[in-house]
Amino acid sequence: MFSTVLIANRGEIACRAIRTLKRLGVKSVAVYSDADRNARHVKEADVAIALGGDKAADSYLRIDKILAAASVSGAEAIWPGYGFLSESLPFAAACEAAGIAFVGPTAQQIG
Repeated sequence: MFSTVLIANRGEIACRAIRTLKRLGVKSVAVYSDADRNARHVKEADVAIALGGDKAADSYLRIDKILAAASVSGAEAIWPGYGFLSESLPFAAACEAAGIAFVGPTAQQIG
């Protein structure tokens, strides 16, 4: 079991993941764009880290920023939710290379 999980998504799906992590006693880390700074998932998470940018391409799709947030927060795993990076071979491979568990299919399974 992980003690800290970063949720690389936003909105209701992130809120559901946060609630589940709380029930499991796992610390949740939300990431957010400038446009989402006041979003519910940001308020409900144990920790929230800004990725910057208003667009997904400048925030939620930036593998480097998400891995940096995981490193800063001490997250041992990243759950990508749906869409965004959930089936991204480069993201799954980058998580693996960084020693962070990707909660989803392995890079080999995606590729």
